[in-house]
Order: sequence, then structure tokens, then C-alpha cells
Amino acid sequence: MDKKFYFECRTCGEKIDGFKDWFANNQSCPKCKDHKINTIYSVDQNKLKQLIGNNAKPESLWHYFDFLPLENKENIITEGEGIAPIERWGFLEDYAKRKYDLNLKIFVNRNDKSFATGTFKDKGAALAASVLKEHGVKEYVVASTGNTATAFAHYLAKAGISCSIFVPYDSLKDSEAHIGTYGQKLFRVKGDYAKAKQVAAAYAKKHGILMTGGNLDPLRLEAKKTQVYEMLRVIGNVPDVYIQALSGGTGPFAVEKAINDLKSTGLVNKLPKFLLSQGHLCAPQAHAWTKAKAAGFPDGYEKEYPVYENPETLIPTIATGDPKMYPLMAPLVKKSGGEIFEINEEHAVAMARLVGFERVIKVGPASTAGLLGLFESLKHGFINNGESVFINMGESANRAMDFMQEVAYTTSEVNSVDECERFNRENYKKQVWRLFENY
Repeated sequence: MDKKFYFECRTCGEKIDGFKDWFANNQSCPKCKDHKINTIYSVDQNKLKQLIGNNAKPESLWHYFDFLPLENKENIITEGEGIAPIERWGFLEDYAKRKYDLNLKIFVNRNDKSFATGTFKDKGAALAASVLKEHGVKEYVVASTGNTATAFAHYLAKAGISCSIFVPYDSLKDSEAHIGTYGQKLFRVKGDYAKAKQVAAAYAKKHGILMTGGNLDPLRLEAKKTQVYEMLRVIGNVPDVYIQALSGGTGPFAVEKAINDLKSTGLVNKLPKFLLSQGHLCAPQAHAWTKAKAAGFPDGYEKEYPVYENPETLIPTIATGDPKMYPLMAPLVKKSGGEIFEINEEHAVAMARLVGFERVIKVGPASTAGLLGLFESLKHGFINNGESVFINMGESANRAMDFMQEVAYTTSEVNSVDECERFNRENYKKQVWRLFENY
């Protein structure tokens, strides 16, 4: 086994000697052929206490190198990703108190501030580029709804790796522009995300190229688990509630992985309550969950879910119509005491306007879906008085220019100064809050 880490198959317990054997077996267990593995480290997990101490000054997720599956630091590809600000948003706390009489602490993880592509996906892409470089991989295949595609295109280009990227036909045009700028190949597949994955897999098989392993890929999971380390470093604990827009679910799976790893340290003692939102125009996991909940979660409920082909949505970056992760996601959410639910995608613009006014930042459509998850959770009583809430805000608006044009609301066309009314910014406050005060 590798000195630093090894993999263990979650199905049969077979131990796998790191990425060399994992890649050689087409990212599957050599014994049972399953693709679900745990990454196990030789370093004492208690070492993390030093890394999250008061004197810690991390510059990137590589601050946690000892808990990431890379052997040599010389192979690190980084742009300072993974240390996104975690901010306390008082205007949301005030709203919860004013409308629902709840005293909450609400923290928001500002992944829009990620230095490379402004998305939560930068962490996984940085680790993937570094590991692929370490193992001499020169080509890679990615299927994505948009954000993963952009992040992998960026980091793999920095590592000198050719990345063939497959996206569904309705993915954002701005992502296409970024990918092309980095000199990576984009295939826009005439179909939905499920078809894009099928074509990507066939391409990878045809040419003998490695392909990203999806939501449980250790290249993504191990990087994203560091958000728990950042919670502990910045907040001092893992909040009671975790809110995120749900597409496949790497974020919640990564949180679970980190907490399982840290159980022996005394730093954590339970999962947060996962409150996961899906846009109403493509919400198969929310629909399956609602049906199972109404039936009292009968045996085998997690195996029953709808598949929506070619969904037409307003937020394509989280539109996964064939939710193959639901059989794993639903039990995790249930174990946490959480919920999977819909948000109205038509409220995305109003959400972006409110955040823009109150925090002076631009958020992308997928981020609004996560933030709307807070309002929906408050409305339905999913959050209790005194709880702390962590919202994993996934992306900036820098690849959603059409969306930002919709968000703009203050323009007046004039011919002369006589038509220019004097302006007071506070006059817009009532306008941007109107939807949410009546939510």
C-alpha cells in the first residue's frame, strides 16, 4: 500500500494501492468492479487540529495536503482555491427573526470568490489536475452541466493536460467561451446531461482515455471535504444545518466523508441536517423524496425515482434529470434529519437582486437556488430556533451574463437631463425585498 493513503472498496473491502492501480482498473475495484471507494490516510487525523488552529493561515486547499490523495507537493496545481470566505450574513438572520421569530446564525460559503473560475468545483479540479500530473496522464474526459467543465478545463490546461469536455445542449454559452479560451475541446451534445455522459463515456472508451468518475470520484470528493475543515477553522464547529442546491450531490457526500474521518478526534459528533434544493423544472430527487416521505419511507424507497429526459430549465447548471445518486443521497439526507425539496426557478432573478443589493456581490443562477433553499426551509419549518446554518453558495455570475442582464433593474432611458430623476439607493430596498416579505 502507498505510505500516505490507499483506497478501500465500499462494497467488498478490497484494498487498492492508490491511483496507479485505480486508474489501471478503469477506476473500479479489481475484485468486484464497483466504483465506490473510501480513501484512507496513514496520518493521524488529530493532526488536523494544528491546521485549523488560531495561528493557521491557509493559502489554498493544499494547506491540508496531508489529508489529500497526492504524494508529492511538486505536482501541485493551484490558484489559491479552497479558502473561500465564510461570511455571516446578518440580513438573512434579521429576516428569520422578523418573519419567523427564529434566532439563527447564518453563514455563507463564498465560492464565488474562488480565484480560478469562481465556483465550488475549483477544489476538485485542482486536486484532479495535480493527481493526473503526478501519474503522467495526458488526456482526460469530463461530462458536466457547466461548472465542473469550466473548472476542469482551466486546471487541466495549467497542468498541460488535454481535456475533452461534453456538455448538454442547453448548457450556458458563457461556459463554452471560457472553455474555448483555455484551449480545451468542447462537445455540445444534442440532448440532455444524461446523453452528454453517454457520449462522453463512449468517447473515453473508444480512445482509451480516463473519464471523471462522477459524484463519488475521490478526485472530487477528497477535495470538497476540505470545506468541513474550513468550517472548523473559521466557525469553530460544523453548523447544525447545511443548505445547498442539489444536482448530483458531491457536496453532501464530501461532508459525510470528512465527518466520518474525524469521528475519533472529538472535533465533530454528528452530521449537519442536509436541506437540499432543486429547481422545480428539473427536480427528480425532490419528487422522489416527497413521494417516499408521504408513504413513510417504505423499504426500498431509495430505489424509486423518476427520470426526466431533456428537461427545459432556467438553471441548467443543476439540471440532472437522471438522478443516479438518489439511492445514496436519500438515505444520507434521511439519516441527517434533512429534506430534499423544490424551489421556484422563476425566483432566481429576485434572489440575485436581493443579494446584490444587501451584500453588493453578483451570484450565479445555481447559487440563487441554494439561497432560495433557505427561504423555502424557513417557510416549511425545516430550521429550528437557535440553529446555526451553513449555505454552500456554489458559483459566481461570471459565466451567466444573460442571467445578469435579467438581474439588472435600475436602468432608465433618457433624452435630456430633465428626464433624469434624482436617485436614492434606499428607494430600491422595498422593491428587492417585496417577494421575500410575502414568501
